[in-house]
Amino acid sequence: MTEFTGRDLRLVKKALAIAALTIEGPPGPFQSGSDLSDMKALLDEIIENDAELAYYARAARIAVLGSPD
Repeated sequence: MTEFTGRDLRLVKKALAIAALTIEGPPGPFQSGSDLSDMKALLDEIIENDAELAYYARAARIAVLGSPD
């Protein structure tokens, strides 16, 4: 398995946060609950603390919704 460090790791964390936020969006017939739960579990493993999680959640909201709130 590839090990990510530095900027690569930050990009993976941000990409996972964006993907999870997008999947959590309005429910639809093709929404994948198992992908969402796997992404959240992976984020839990690679994010070190609640402050870092809040940072990536905010970055995902800005990327997907255009605002931090």
